[in-house]
Amino acid sequence: MIARYQAIQTILEHVADEDIVLSTTGMISREAFATQDRPGNFYMLGSMGLLASLGLGLAVLTPQRRVFVLEGDGSVLMSLGALPLIAAERPGNLVHIVLDNEAYESTGGQPSISSRVDLGEVAKSAGYARVARVAEAEDLDRALLGCALGDGPFLILVKVGIDPVEGIPRVSHSPTDIRDRFINFIQRGG
Repeated sequence: MIARYQAIQTILEHVADEDIVLSTTGMISREAFATQDRPGNFYMLGSMGLLASLGLGLAVLTPQRRVFVLEGDGSVLMSLGALPLIAAERPGNLVHIVLDNEAYESTGGQPSISSRVDLGEVAKSAGYARVARVAEAEDLDRALLGCALGDGPFLILVKVGIDPVEGIPRVSHSPTDIRDRFINFIQRGG
């Protein structure tokens, strides 16, 4: 099983300069920030469950760019209605990545229900164009290589462990700074 921070590093290696990266609350945003902070990253602070809907809107508004949505199983479970909406809208540029550790790690590691509910099967049933399930870095790399612009929406379910990493900083940008630099990135085309 791949560690979450390794999965995030692998994902960010596949991000082009013009691509959009959205990351959910907690450790996913912190690790994305520590790995590769850039104006095209939007760190969702304090709004769990809303990222996929934001990703859908940005994918529809910017069809010439890939939109990477990085969220955990807890975030997806909070807003399952976003999956069929994404599938129905069929944004070919949306790469939805679920880092599934079967827990709400950022709030204390309470178990989620993703050990009993297969989020990949939910996405497949909802109508995502492609769904991949991976647990190793090489498989994640292959799945990401298959996410060509225009062929989505994609869902990559990455089974990760709960691997606390010491010293991961909090996102140091204020929410308004995150918003402003992200808007500037979108408006200037990358």
